[in-house]
Amino acid sequence: MANPDTVIEQLAEHVELTRVGIWKLCRRYEDRGLKAVYDAPRAGRPWELSPLQRVEIEQLACCAPSGIGLHMTHWSTRSLARVAVLRGVVPHIAHSTVSLLLRYADLQPHRSRYWKTPTIDETFRKRARAILWCYERVYDLAAEGEMVICLDEKPNLQVLERRCPTRPMSAGHIERQEFEYIRHGIINVLISFVVHTGSMRAWCPSAKDSEHLRPVLGQLFHFHRRARRLHIIWDGDPSHTADDTQRFLKRHAPWVQVHQTPAHASWLNQAELLLRAFRERYLRRGEWNSQDSLKNHIDASWREYNRLFAHPFTWSWTRAKMDRWIDRQQQSTN
Repeated sequence: MANPDTVIEQLAEHVELTRVGIWKLCRRYEDRGLKAVYDAPRAGRPWELSPLQRVEIEQLACCAPSGIGLHMTHWSTRSLARVAVLRGVVPHIAHSTVSLLLRYADLQPHRSRYWKTPTIDETFRKRARAILWCYERVYDLAAEGEMVICLDEKPNLQVLERRCPTRPMSAGHIERQEFEYIRHGIINVLISFVVHTGSMRAWCPSAKDSEHLRPVLGQLFHFHRRARRLHIIWDGDPSHTADDTQRFLKRHAPWVQVHQTPAHASWLNQAELLLRAFRERYLRRGEWNSQDSLKNHIDASWREYNRLFAHPFTWSWTRAKMDRWIDRQQQSTN
């Protein structure tokens, strides 16, 4: 005989209910029989829309406003209700009713999300496989004296100072910051991330170009001069692909091997994850009265990050998973 808990779990997954909901339905069935599986009469005014009207409103929500001659960029429940009446779909309807319709249909026209698809070709596959090979073998490479290092930049970071002092948190009150601020220019931040240890270093070059990048690379190479080989992972920024930068890197080859992320696939660079974590902890709610004060803060902060938070990131994307993903993408476009 099957285990009741297993049956309940399988049934809950099949009909998309919780286990508690399934057990409640079973109790109702014991009391009322098959009538228990149908909705009981509900309080309030009965539903006045016909199935055809519901479908027309759902189709209207799925249609871009520009498709029916409007200049709005997206729908809200209020605009949908008004346009549905103007187009004669219904004589009258409340926006709350439209909200319920959209909820039942699992439609969310008020929301959107950015997405970016790389150009999937042999160049993408070759570059991505080289980077993923480094990530998959990062600890074996470290044992052999080879280091995998990711580089990324945060350009044009604003140096902001609040016009009034920030009011600190107190019992019953969150921290409050003055809305207006004073700008003190911008700075550039370049970070390196050692993949197998999770440690970082940061620099603040005066400009984001090859002339200011090469001295930073020289410092980075000198710091890791005892390594048997360096695998550098970065994106295709113009400062990285500039002729002067490439000539500088060739002088260090084959000790330095550079792996460039494919176009629109900078998410393969783990330094992006580090920048996000570093910004949340050390930059997001800060204020500085000069560029030098922010540079000093960053110089002290990356050292503190290494002492308190440095750890290797859990990276599950492999070459095998990437190949399966590419196959699915290519099948969907054929």
